[in-house]
Amino acid sequence: MAPTKTVTLRSETAVSLVDPDQTLKASRALLSHMQKASQEKAANETKKDLLADPDAEVFETIPIWCTVTTKRHITDSRSLKPSKIVLPHSLNADAENICVITAEPQRHYKNLVAADDFPQELRKKITRVIDIGKLKAKHKSYEQQRALYAAHDAFVADSRIISRLPAVLGKTFYKTTAKRPISIEIQARKAKVDGKRAKRAKGEKDDEVNACTPAQLAREIERAVGAAIVNLAPTTNTAVRIGYAGWAAEQVAANADAFVKALVERHIPGKWKNMKSVYLKGPETVALPIWQTDELWVEGKDIVADGSEEAQALLSGSEKANVGKKRKSLDGAAEKDAKKVKKSSSAKPEDDDAKLDKEIADRKAALKKQKKAAKKALEV
Repeated sequence: MAPTKTVTLRSETAVSLVDPDQTLKASRALLSHMQKASQEKAANETKKDLLADPDAEVFETIPIWCTVTTKRHITDSRSLKPSKIVLPHSLNADAENICVITAEPQRHYKNLVAADDFPQELRKKITRVIDIGKLKAKHKSYEQQRALYAAHDAFVADSRIISRLPAVLGKTFYKTTAKRPISIEIQARKAKVDGKRAKRAKGEKDDEVNACTPAQLAREIERAVGAAIVNLAPTTNTAVRIGYAGWAAEQVAANADAFVKALVERHIPGKWKNMKSVYLKGPETVALPIWQTDELWVEGKDIVADGSEEAQALLSGSEKANVGKKRKSLDGAAEKDAKKVKKSSSAKPEDDDAKLDKEIADRKAALKKQKKAAKKALEV
C-alpha cells in the first residue's frame, strides 16, 4: 500500500471507501503467504507432537480476520449481546449439525422446526433444539460441555437469553469465537404503525409462548449461520472473522468489503470520519493494510478543518499551550517563589546573615545530639 504523502487535519469532502482492488490484492498476498508458511511448517515437522491440541484447526479452516481501528472508542461499555453482519459468502456453509438454544419451553420451538412452513433442507441440519433450563441441567460439567461443543458445527440462540449463556457454557465455548452462539430473533414481531413497531401496552398479556412463525425462524437461522459476529467493546481496535485460509481470494475480498461497509454504517460513531485503518490478517501473520485515513487525530479536541484559525495556529506553533491543573499549580508555585525572592531581596543584608548564622548553629547542635545518642547506643 502506497504511503500517505501529505498530511491534512481534515477534509470537508467525504472520505473515500475501501478500494476493492486493494482488498483483492491484500487477500491474494495473505493467502499466498499463509499457504507457504503452512507448507514450510509441515516440512519441518519430523515428529508428531503428542501434546498438540486435538481440536487444532487444519489449514483450510484457519480463520482470516478483518481488523478495524478507529480514532475514538466504538462504545463506552462491553456488550454481552453480539451483533451480526450478513456476508456474501457464508462462514458456516458446510454446517450440517446446528444446535438451537431457545427460551422455555423448548417443545414449542421444536414444533416450529417440525412445521410444514419450515424448509425441509434446513430442518435436516438442525439436530437439536434445547431451552436454557435443560441446557443448565444437562451440561453442568466440563466434559458435558465439551461433548456438546464437539457434536455440533454451529450454535444459534434466542436473543432474549444470549447474555446468560457465558455463565452456562463457560470457557469451552467462549475461549475462542469459532462456535460461540449466534443471536437470533425468535420472539413474535409486533406490527408496524407509521413505520415503527408498536410497543406493548402496560398490563398487556402475551400469548402463551411469544414466538415467531416457522418461516421467520428459518430465515433468522439461515442469516445467522453465515454472518460475521461483532462483539462490541470499549476499544479502538475491533477484529472479526470474515473468511478462511481455504477460500479463494475473491471470496475473502468480497466478505471484507461487505463487512467494513456494514460495520461503519451501523456501529461506528461518526462513520468514516472516525475511521483510522482497515487490515486483513491471519492468526500468525502481520496485518496487511487495505485502507488508511489521511487525517490525523488532534490531541485534546476533535479534528479541525483545514484553513481554519485553529489549524493555522497548530501548524504555526503559535497556539497557546493547554493549561491544566498541574500547569496552574506549577505557575502558582513559581509566583510564590518569585514573591519570596523579591521579599528577601528587599530585606537588609545584616538580617540575612544573622538568620543564616542561627540556622547553622541550630544544625550543628542537632548533629551533636545525634552523635551522642548514637555513641550511647553502641556502648550499650
